[in-house]
Amino acid sequence: MSLQIIVLAAGQGKRMHSSLPKVLHPIAGKPLLGHVLDTARALSPEKLVVVFGHGGDQVKAAFADQVDLVWAHQAEQLGTGHAVRQAMPHVQGGVTLILYGDVPLTRKETLEHLLAATQHCAAVGLLTDYLPEPAGYGRIVRDSDHRVIRIVEHKDASEAERAISEINTGMMAVPTARLEAWLNELRNDNAQGEYYLTDIIALAVRDGLAVNAVQPADHWEAEGVNNKLQLAQLERIYQQNQATALMTAGVTLADPARIDIRGTLAHGQDVSIDVNCVFEGHVELGNNVRIGANCVLKNVKLADNVVLHPFCHLEDAQVGAASLIGPYARLRPGAALAENVHVGNFVEIKKAEVGVGSKVNHLTYIGDARIGKGVNVGAGTITCNYDGVNKSLTVIEDDAFIGSNTCLVAPVTVGAGATTGAGSVITKPAPAGELTLSRAKQVTLAGWVRPQKKSK
Repeated sequence: MSLQIIVLAAGQGKRMHSSLPKVLHPIAGKPLLGHVLDTARALSPEKLVVVFGHGGDQVKAAFADQVDLVWAHQAEQLGTGHAVRQAMPHVQGGVTLILYGDVPLTRKETLEHLLAATQHCAAVGLLTDYLPEPAGYGRIVRDSDHRVIRIVEHKDASEAERAISEINTGMMAVPTARLEAWLNELRNDNAQGEYYLTDIIALAVRDGLAVNAVQPADHWEAEGVNNKLQLAQLERIYQQNQATALMTAGVTLADPARIDIRGTLAHGQDVSIDVNCVFEGHVELGNNVRIGANCVLKNVKLADNVVLHPFCHLEDAQVGAASLIGPYARLRPGAALAENVHVGNFVEIKKAEVGVGSKVNHLTYIGDARIGKGVNVGAGTITCNYDGVNKSLTVIEDDAFIGSNTCLVAPVTVGAGATTGAGSVITKPAPAGELTLSRAKQVTLAGWVRPQKKSK
């Protein structure tokens, strides 16, 4: 059975009070629509059509690299039935699954059950749910044999119909040929003056097709986002699900309510993560890794036995086994640390290699550098890598000792086993095994008087 998927993403989202189209607001760092599309692709559709409208240029630009998408424009907002009609020229045959770009957390398994409910194009599959407070939702009307016969929107429902707790989620799977025919029969003589997609349910019953309702395992699978409160609520649900999966797989979380994963997090055994940590992009944690509180990691790989002390920020960086980082350390893109490296508080490393057993422990900037093994970099050291136009390389060879407050003006090399005196500005190669220093002569001016403020 061929599968076509239509995702409705044309709504303005006035209640978001934002210039950003609603479907581009993020959960876990990814647009709402991005979550829906990822789940849709997991079903391997032949066609994946997105109906766009408000903020269409922004929406298309956000997914410009996703070449499998077909875009259908809904110029006027005339209802869900009208929106689906705009996509119909792009779909053909089999079953069409209709999803919503602002309903981000539906499971693949739930949609598979919905597709199975079509019985190979012999029926309509409808995703419904039972809510204790169904106000605002369309209600599922059943006959005396408990068969679905129609959907009534809340604004059009009678008091008896509003008492029904089974609601329409909007998601449905419909034989494509039947869908096209029914869409052409829709009328807009209702309270909102719109063409309701839900009206095709009554048309299906009229034409003798069963409407098979299935329900999600959890209510949040069918919850949409209409305002920032709902966005935050679904964010917490998403993060709680991520935390549950991590703990089930053996990760120790100090507080599962205080972790944010905005990408993927791979991990080994005996990993522990303290509170308020954020993981973005793709992060890999080896065995026995310990992450302190309030750390942010983006596209980072930490090898076995790494300890990341609190308040560290790592991006596009790699850290070798048994290294100690922080607190308050920053590893910027291109930082590559070997095994047993120590990086301490208020140290920033950018586009630099640090060799086995080297230490950069205090108040230091290392940028565009290659540091060998066994090097000790003193507090306050700076690699002066930028002349205002070009960036140049600093090389510190094995077992060198860099005195505190040394400025290494690149391009420059400090030889193996060399030492630089504290407070030096090194502009020329420092020979291997030698002490190199550059200091102005210390002078005391006898009788000097500190300037005083003039009285008014």
